[in-house]
Amino acid sequence: MPPIQYSTQVMDHLGLVAGMCKELGIAEHIDRRAPKVSDEWNVSHGEAVVAMIINGLGFTGQSLHMFPQFFDNKPLDKLIREEIKPEHLNDKVLGRALDELFDLDVSKVSFELAIKVVTHLKLPCDALNLDGTGFHVDGRYNCGDEVDDEDLNCIRLCKGYSRDHRPDLNQAILLLLTENRAGIPLFMKAASGNVTDKTSFNKIVSQHVKSFKAALNARYFVGDAALYVADTIQELNEQNQWFITRVPLNIGAAKELVQGAPSRSMEAVEGFEYYESVETLSDYAGVVQRWVLFRNKQSQKTEQKTLTRRMQKKSLKEFKELEKLSKKPFRCEADAMEAFRKWEKQSELCQAESRLIKTPCYKTKGRPAEGTAPDHYEYYVTGFCSVTVQSRRDAEASLGCFILATNDMDTARLDAAELLKTYKSQQQVERGFRFLKSPDFLVSSLYLKKPERIEALLMVMTLCLMVYAAIQHRIRYELKKQSRTFPDMKKKPAQNPTGRWVFFCFDGIHILTINGMEKHVIGITERQSTIIFILGSTYQEIYS
Repeated sequence: MPPIQYSTQVMDHLGLVAGMCKELGIAEHIDRRAPKVSDEWNVSHGEAVVAMIINGLGFTGQSLHMFPQFFDNKPLDKLIREEIKPEHLNDKVLGRALDELFDLDVSKVSFELAIKVVTHLKLPCDALNLDGTGFHVDGRYNCGDEVDDEDLNCIRLCKGYSRDHRPDLNQAILLLLTENRAGIPLFMKAASGNVTDKTSFNKIVSQHVKSFKAALNARYFVGDAALYVADTIQELNEQNQWFITRVPLNIGAAKELVQGAPSRSMEAVEGFEYYESVETLSDYAGVVQRWVLFRNKQSQKTEQKTLTRRMQKKSLKEFKELEKLSKKPFRCEADAMEAFRKWEKQSELCQAESRLIKTPCYKTKGRPAEGTAPDHYEYYVTGFCSVTVQSRRDAEASLGCFILATNDMDTARLDAAELLKTYKSQQQVERGFRFLKSPDFLVSSLYLKKPERIEALLMVMTLCLMVYAAIQHRIRYELKKQSRTFPDMKKKPAQNPTGRWVFFCFDGIHILTINGMEKHVIGITERQSTIIFILGSTYQEIYS
């Protein structure tokens, strides 16, 4: 009798990812938009995209050519479909899928899928949060000065302001629009590496706000200070779209409002322990709006130390510049005083009373004889450098202060507390960027050779975030709905676990195969069973 043959495959949390992809119908939607035209390939474009999502949320950071190795010990029959083998998921198949996504318009396809997700999860989309970040790329691309943007049918990979702190590398920009409850990315747009947020946000507002209003009926459009540009807020107001955004403090009226904060009577913000606020009206850019000045008392204390270090560093620099100036000779008194006035104008903190020193100069060497008239005079200017108490007070006035603007004039519907709460939902998109830039995620930098494929891969990364956020929302919703709990890191019962923690807790689930035929799921614990049960039949089938 031949010995019994055993083999195992790793399932872990990938069953949750595959289950959500099936629940949302990602593969089916992409296959309807891009049907496979030949039977030569064993994997459809939709299945290839799902494979990339599973790989991305497998937290391995492997590049495309490593996909067969990643799936070599995974149960593809449960995760995607029977008859799919690891060697079918090669770089050619995945590359063709990325090409097809680019041809379909990645922003349009991701938006279609996002509508399906928020509809399926019954999310209200009260507010939409907009932000952008950069991903650096390796290699040479269409980044030369001789290439015109109009000659390209895709993004330009080039140097720009690097949020990755890699100014030496080219980059691509990813713009994301998320809803404020679960952090589901609703819209993504790839942009060239040298495009600023102000420019990108303005284009999104002018080109897509009508679509967002029609499809999502969102009440508020939320963004950081890059959204508060005259043309952008005018466009939003003309389209009857309420906005909530931070006001840049380089605007004169905003700077004046913040500096006057100590003399204003501010009221506590209900529901926010350390916040207080005061409201005023503004017509900046011809848009009637409310400006609400907030002050965070806790941040104010924390920023005192930072302010001290910053003022010490800056005042020392200004002092050294004056010291350097005091050693420079001038041929006339007017030139010396003009140089001193220039230092005064450039100095933001330090001030000094000028002291002119007149020094005689002789052409002959040695000590001149008594009564010898000097050939000419050199003038030096110096002064005792100091920082006034008023400078410190002026700097302290803006600590912990910021201004939020909105064109919703109804204070009953949107009071200071609700305004602050809605603006703080901006953290959803920022958390999404941190997730995408995690070293364990799909890629921390991009290695594909074609800019078109990089643009498509940015869409796949967005889909990874979409699936992750959907899983996290579903788990939290079902735990509360079914009055169940899941142990947190301190082993205490909780109903709001992060998706990352749940994924970690699913480690150790395997598929045991006996003689190549009989299959058993092993390693499922009680806490894992809780999640599988509350999510429903799709997940129960995968883990059975």
